[in-house]
Amino acid sequence: MNQISRRSMLFAVGATALGLAGCSSSSGGGSGKSSDLSKNKADAMATFAAGDQFKASKPISFTTLLNDNPNYPEKSSWLFWSELSKRTNVTLKPTVVPLSDYEQKRSVILGSGDAPFIIPKTYPGQEVPFVASGAVLPVSDYLDLMPNFKAKVAKWNLQGDLDTLRQEDGRFYVLPGLHEDIWIDYSLAVRTDILEKLNLKVPETWDDVHAMLTAMKAAHPDIYPFSDRWSVAPPTPAGALLQTLGQAYGCGAGGGWGYNNATWDASAGKFVFTGAMDQYKQMLQYLNTLVKEKLLDPESFTQTDDQAIAKFTSGKSFVISTNAQELVNTYRPGLAKGAPDAKIVKIPVPIGPAGPVKYGLRLENGIMISKKARESEDFVAMMQFIDWLWYSDAGQEFSKWGVEGVTYTKDSSGNFHLAKDVDYIGLNPTATKKLNVDFGFSNGNFAYGGSTQLLESTFSDEEKEFQKVMNPRKGLPVAPPAPLSADEREQSALWDAPLKDYVQEQTLKFILGKRDLGEWDAYLSELKGKNMDSYINLVNKARDRYKQKNG
Repeated sequence: MNQISRRSMLFAVGATALGLAGCSSSSGGGSGKSSDLSKNKADAMATFAAGDQFKASKPISFTTLLNDNPNYPEKSSWLFWSELSKRTNVTLKPTVVPLSDYEQKRSVILGSGDAPFIIPKTYPGQEVPFVASGAVLPVSDYLDLMPNFKAKVAKWNLQGDLDTLRQEDGRFYVLPGLHEDIWIDYSLAVRTDILEKLNLKVPETWDDVHAMLTAMKAAHPDIYPFSDRWSVAPPTPAGALLQTLGQAYGCGAGGGWGYNNATWDASAGKFVFTGAMDQYKQMLQYLNTLVKEKLLDPESFTQTDDQAIAKFTSGKSFVISTNAQELVNTYRPGLAKGAPDAKIVKIPVPIGPAGPVKYGLRLENGIMISKKARESEDFVAMMQFIDWLWYSDAGQEFSKWGVEGVTYTKDSSGNFHLAKDVDYIGLNPTATKKLNVDFGFSNGNFAYGGSTQLLESTFSDEEKEFQKVMNPRKGLPVAPPAPLSADEREQSALWDAPLKDYVQEQTLKFILGKRDLGEWDAYLSELKGKNMDSYINLVNKARDRYKQKNG
């Protein structure tokens, strides 16, 4: 089974980072100007500009941590390794760590003081524990060495997104993957053969979803038409559904995976407590109605993914949350066995009271740099190499697609086509080799971020149609920086987690009808008793202080 996309966690991380943000500068990070590097330029290119092919002046090597995905385990024979060395004169020496242990072992390795120089697959927010210890570099101090990174930040107006990464000292310590646009992947998978039998259209709004489920229930009274997943791993009940629905109702980054206690209210010009918003209440009322009318399986909030998938693929439910890969790799093969006449589609995200909007950071998982790397005589060459591989158009194309003429071809219009014997995520299902498994390309350690055109180059025609509907939707602004001082962060930590846990607990009770929504005012009083007002006042105070200092 596919791992849950950690991209979705960026909704939460981006909001959480508001309490960690620091003072920005117009250069794009810290001062953007590094200290004396005269002794660290061995083997670097004398001049290196955006769009240049990086190549070290002689063969060199850098150590890197590598998150080993069981779906495409690392092989020393990968074409990725040899071709990378050929193009850049750089050999990467990986410390291979299983995906299941990656975060824990990364912490141990960094704590030991003997970490590899390059530490990829780090999601914004995960760098925070290593900042205080001084184990990782303030990478924003070295952006002058990274012309491709700076060019994309400027071209795509990503400064506000980067501000969410800043620590109290005004720097950031992780180089994130950069996306040109907000990428929406999660929505609902719906059995369209059932819609056809009931003479129903694909729902466009959440009210339409309610009407669709009602009709399904009337025709199939013995089932719950909607039975959902992504509640147990990670342990966030209805993580995908609440995130998607929360945004539709105007709850900032949403609920579920995207839940954060502080939501920026642009109209009011201040942060408000997410779990106390009227919009949050309206979302809970909607879900409570689905449960009460037996349209949504109450087990959706406690069952495993396998249990939810089994219900869907056996015809015991007709709607389930999805992303593009799960639709193709899990649901369709399962339905081919359990309900061979079934047809399904990932519908455009239904529109809610907030209108046709989308919310998200345009940042992806990224790279930390071990502080020891700064002492290397090849430090400048390493930063140039990182800039080329992760942030140049050529490097991103290489990491994603591989070698032209071997793993792919390009037509006169610039469209990519896999070689006849190479498959990737079902695009060439009869092929005998896989782009990631057999060649090491489209590997999560190296291939992420980039232009919308590159992102969509591996999309199926069906997914491209989905994105055509989603792309024009208005992107909501990212929350402004609200950097907390060290003392404020310590105080915030005492309030934040208990409040979040309580909101999640009461959210489930309201949805499942174990607590009547008529008790909403009592619930708000309980939040006040758990320091809701003090928490939000702390965040807004930090925001006001930042605004006064920086404008």
